[in-house]
Amino acid sequence: MDLAYVCEWEKKPKSNHCPSIPLVCAWSCRNLIAFTTDLRNEEEKDLTHMVHIIDTEHPWDVYSVNSGHTEVITCLEWDQSGSRLLSADADGHIKCWGMTDHLANSWENTVGSVVEGDPVVALSWLHNGVKLALHVEKSGASNFGEKFSRVKFSPSLTLFGGKPMEGWIAVTISGLVTVSLLKPNGQVLTATESLCRLRCRVALADVAFTGGGNIVVATSDGSSASPVQFYKVCVSVVNEKCKIDTEILPSLFMRCTTDPTRKDKYPAITHLKFLARDMSEQVLLCASNQNNSIVECWSLRKEGLPVNNIFQQISPVVGDKQPMILKWRILSATNDLDRVSAVALPKLPISLTNTDLKVANDTKFFPGLGLALAFHDGSVHIVHRLSLQMMAVFYGSSSQRPVDEPSLKRPRTAGPLVHFKAMQLSWTSLALVGVDSHGKLSMLRISPSMGHVLDMNMSLRHLLFLLEYCMVTGYDWWDILLHVQPSMVQNLVEKLHEEYMRQNAALQQVLATRIVAMKASLCKLSSSTIARVCDYHAKLFLIAISCTLKSLLRPHFLNTPDKSPGDRLTEICSKITDVDIDKVMINLKTEEFVLEMTTLQSLQQLLQWVGDFVLYLLASLPNQGSPVRPGHSFLRDGASLGMFRELMVVIRIWGLLKPSCLPVYTATSDTQDSMSLLFRLLTKLWLCCREENHITEPDDTLIDECCLLPSQLLIPNIDWLPINDGIISKLQNKQLVRLQFGKAPGLVGHTVSSQFDSFVRAPGQPKIDHLRRLHLGAYPTEECKSCTRCGCVTMLKSPNKVTAVKQWEQRWIKNCLCGGLWRKMPLSYS
Repeated sequence: MDLAYVCEWEKKPKSNHCPSIPLVCAWSCRNLIAFTTDLRNEEEKDLTHMVHIIDTEHPWDVYSVNSGHTEVITCLEWDQSGSRLLSADADGHIKCWGMTDHLANSWENTVGSVVEGDPVVALSWLHNGVKLALHVEKSGASNFGEKFSRVKFSPSLTLFGGKPMEGWIAVTISGLVTVSLLKPNGQVLTATESLCRLRCRVALADVAFTGGGNIVVATSDGSSASPVQFYKVCVSVVNEKCKIDTEILPSLFMRCTTDPTRKDKYPAITHLKFLARDMSEQVLLCASNQNNSIVECWSLRKEGLPVNNIFQQISPVVGDKQPMILKWRILSATNDLDRVSAVALPKLPISLTNTDLKVANDTKFFPGLGLALAFHDGSVHIVHRLSLQMMAVFYGSSSQRPVDEPSLKRPRTAGPLVHFKAMQLSWTSLALVGVDSHGKLSMLRISPSMGHVLDMNMSLRHLLFLLEYCMVTGYDWWDILLHVQPSMVQNLVEKLHEEYMRQNAALQQVLATRIVAMKASLCKLSSSTIARVCDYHAKLFLIAISCTLKSLLRPHFLNTPDKSPGDRLTEICSKITDVDIDKVMINLKTEEFVLEMTTLQSLQQLLQWVGDFVLYLLASLPNQGSPVRPGHSFLRDGASLGMFRELMVVIRIWGLLKPSCLPVYTATSDTQDSMSLLFRLLTKLWLCCREENHITEPDDTLIDECCLLPSQLLIPNIDWLPINDGIISKLQNKQLVRLQFGKAPGLVGHTVSSQFDSFVRAPGQPKIDHLRRLHLGAYPTEECKSCTRCGCVTMLKSPNKVTAVKQWEQRWIKNCLCGGLWRKMPLSYS
């Protein structure tokens, strides 16, 4: 493990952030991190309980909100989509936060619930029934269905038709369980019930879910001399009211309390966690004293109940008829450790063939099998989640010690040590975030090899497997990019493409845009592949325009065959290879292309981009030998050239209806038909590479004609890339980057970022809305938003009133072309 970056607060004399007690943080599948601090005002002598939300790519751009909680915040929980956040406090108030206008740096409290005056100790969203298991042992399989399988898992509660009902469950300090359900009309149904008849103090609790749709709650009163209790909770809706039923499950005593040599050594249970939200059969417990801790891992198993021989003779037990009992068994335990300050559990739903420790150890190099323990001396250990064996170690600035030095011999430093008070692992377990006792946020890389020396192929296989997992689930893959070195990029992109091409056609269609976005983010990390980033972004834009324009076409008669006008357009354009655009056009039913004049005019900017890009590609054909030029990959991409060809035909037809919607070219001759010329050259180029397995080189005649293009038409400047001010490209040299909340870093001169300079607009030049293709001017007056991943910029509010353009804008209301989230930009962005 090593530090990637740290981000801390500016030190102010009168108003400063101090860590809250307890401090909590949460990491979403979209790589947003939420954490708490208290804002102390020296003048008023009071504390404001703050919730901070950051995107890992722009950690300095923190969104801090006064939570409105009157007591300290005890829990933070993201939902399964990573777009909503729950916060709960020590006064029993629970608030649900949602994005404002789908912006990652703008949040508001929407709904909530309350158990007045009863501190919340555990909180979770109800399970939505979606569980995808990773089969590490099948990482070499060709089919994604073998590597990642859908597990049969029932939602905690379903609506009519089997749709999962949204809501949350919380456990309070007095032994109450409260469930809040979000009805489709926006109302909240809330019910509260005691976990058992005899209520007792609950100092620690956690929530997990079973495959049958039940909820399991684990509780402890904080004393290791008391049992850890487990309860089954069933939620239902009866007569429009929420109903909760509870049942006691087998309990356990920690092993350290039953060992005579350690009976009174660890008086307090300080951490109680299920190993995963959907794994109620395995639990992690930590007991501590003032200086030391011990960690135990327990598993719930079904065991046969022995039957006395007398009863065996009367009624012999055969096969499945043997009575079974549920019993907690200890899987593993650590030796004496330094005092544990925080625990972070993996979120990867890894499926082991069984829970046998030998099998677990055979796959010990895979990152998702480790959990993190932070200690009061500032160190962090990654241990195997079942065997608790050491896998990796990190020593903070206050605990720089050799690994092999026994903990008992380490000299204790004077004064308080800086340590993590809250920790979270990323969704692929390749990164760890910790918030320390000074309120500083630290981002750590966790090696895919888990501290063991693996060959490059094994490390690449781990990264590739996790990239495929993110591709299938839709999770953000920023934490995987932390480990990609420039030398790996080419290999990873090729392997990713190979694996993608092995999937069936339906799955390929579903994942088509996601893999392009993934390749673009990988290619950004190497100076030799920067030009390909431009191509991938252009391809995403091309696919989006093609889908949108085809969706505007309507059949002339309702009783038409199954194929839509868009499908027939594709079929006819692929069959008719004529270089004359008018001869292709007459084979189409032009009545299907009739649109309103205002609609056609409103699409002009998008049609202009298509025309400009085709002209640029053809003009760059003579220089095709240089792969460092943007557009190079399109020259041999038959599918993309075919898309451009279809769009040129559509534009030609629409131009007959509304000439002002046509792309504008600056030609040297007034009589020249620019569209026909470009279509003829584009068709010749397309014929060279329409069949992927039989790509031929363009003939000299075509190259000569393309050489003449700059003398016939003015070649446009293409706006290739938005300026990307993210942190990921600055972390490749493995040097620690120090950042400050609220202050963008002035990191310049990096090799990769300098390569971008030829593809992006320089500061002071006119800016462009990358989605609407509108010019915003050098100093935009409109509020804009930018993508957290690719930096794509677009206006926050729509200037258009035409339905077709609103349809285009609605495609990007939640996410950018590349799938990244939006963040609001300051008005005077540069």
